[in-house]
Amino acid sequence: MLQPTGPCIGMTEPAPQWRIWSAVLLTSVGWGTALVVTRVALAQGLRPLPIVTTTSAIAAVAVVVFLIATGQRPSIGPMEIRVGVVMSILSVTLPFVSRSFALQYASAGFIGLATALVPLVTAVAAHFLLSDEPLRWATISGLGIALVGVAVLVLSNDSGLGEAGRPELAGALAMVGVLSVAFGAVYAKRHAGKYSVLGVAGVQFTLGALLALGAALAAGDVLGAGSAIGWVSLIYIGLVGTFMPVVLYYWLIRHVTVTYSTIIGYIVPFVAVGVGVIALGEQIQLGIVVGGAFILTGVVVTDRLRIRESM
Repeated sequence: MLQPTGPCIGMTEPAPQWRIWSAVLLTSVGWGTALVVTRVALAQGLRPLPIVTTTSAIAAVAVVVFLIATGQRPSIGPMEIRVGVVMSILSVTLPFVSRSFALQYASAGFIGLATALVPLVTAVAAHFLLSDEPLRWATISGLGIALVGVAVLVLSNDSGLGEAGRPELAGALAMVGVLSVAFGAVYAKRHAGKYSVLGVAGVQFTLGALLALGAALAAGDVLGAGSAIGWVSLIYIGLVGTFMPVVLYYWLIRHVTVTYSTIIGYIVPFVAVGVGVIALGEQIQLGIVVGGAFILTGVVVTDRLRIRESM
């Protein structure tokens, strides 16, 4: 069950379970479908850096619109700027750019399964950076099992795209995103309760867009006119795949431990695989099935053993 386990840095009063699970499911659907829709945008001729630049800018505008619509005053002080700057790199620029490039070489399901490692890597990072989330043998065991799955994914040559895929490159790029998101989650949790969620989101999206724009201009990779489908894809990624899940995730980590909040990583792969197969006709190849089974087994084993240890 997704709930606090003992004292937690920056955690506020417990929230109703239905709110916690609603946030988990909506965040998972947003991030999972964003992988699929990014592949749609790539198929429309859009490039990774312009995709990240545009969707981050859309998310930043969404923060402003939301504040105006709800009558809230933006709160951006030193802490919001500090956390926002760090998160713009760890939770926007690095993971979004690496994900967008990875999706050129593997299916949304492949990348979604790789991101299932986030809970385990986050637990390891939390052990070193948070005083109340020690590393347990359950996590080490689960991580070992999951890494076997990653090896199968990368070495099987099954990317979900047939011969057009490059699983080894896609896997390496996906791991950059996994490490970045994990450390970003721990950093955000360490300071949870000390900053305005929307203030941080606004800073990280705006700065993330500027960083991606700078990289795009340096590479001569600018956004073209694009098709209607391409623009709809960008809007969807910016609002449903970026703004909504990030804001919900910040709310979530104020009410549960950082390790428990990463249950989202268990759900995202199923969303990405299912929607990718249905909407894009992505292939469920043997390497993806076997590798995914190892990864998810490692994650589930860790979760079950951790719960048993805490009883």
